[in-house]
Amino acid sequence: MSLDKNGIAKRIARELHDGYYVNLGIGIPTLVANYIPAGMQIVLQSENGLLGIGPFPAADGIDPDLINAGKQTITAVPGAAFFDSSASFAMIRGGHIDLTVLGAFEVSDTGDISSWKIPGKLVKGMGGAMDLVASAQNIIVAMMHTNPQGESKLLKKCTLPLTGVGVVKRIVSDLAVIDVTPQGFKLVERAPGVSVQEIINATEGRLIVEGDIPEIEL
Repeated sequence: MSLDKNGIAKRIARELHDGYYVNLGIGIPTLVANYIPAGMQIVLQSENGLLGIGPFPAADGIDPDLINAGKQTITAVPGAAFFDSSASFAMIRGGHIDLTVLGAFEVSDTGDISSWKIPGKLVKGMGGAMDLVASAQNIIVAMMHTNPQGESKLLKKCTLPLTGVGVVKRIVSDLAVIDVTPQGFKLVERAPGVSVQEIINATEGRLIVEGDIPEIEL
């Protein structure tokens, strides 16, 4: 059976390392904060000007003035820092973010990402995604492997407007963990109960399968 959104987030949390500065995009990526390993010191950054994001607040602890870039109400951990958006983007553009986790509409087998616009639908704009994908030291995409019509979102070439070119390093989908290599996608792990053939069938882009592919451990 494929992973749900929490399963994807839990697997991505295994990519974190002590002392990392991490930016989590809206959607599935925000769930990664729920699975940070106990005792690990991770600093979460939001491009609207907060370093040190805490857990989501309980209903009686909501502060409407304290939000992340996705307009979700949040909390701040002791020692958190607040600053203006220009300082936040200087931090991002200066390469001080160790890991960025983003959602995506499409990813190509050369690491291109389309994550901000579907033609014909209203959007608020690209936001900070363009700066994040251009500057982060490591970029992991959290996404569903196929769209609601069952069509692959891991493609030879993205069909939607690009957010970044050749920037994605790893993808964690509901079906698999996949690395982006110069030769295309490389299958690293498969979701529990999901066969290699199912992943091949769901992937339009070039897919390298070498040896036995282990199941994802959560």
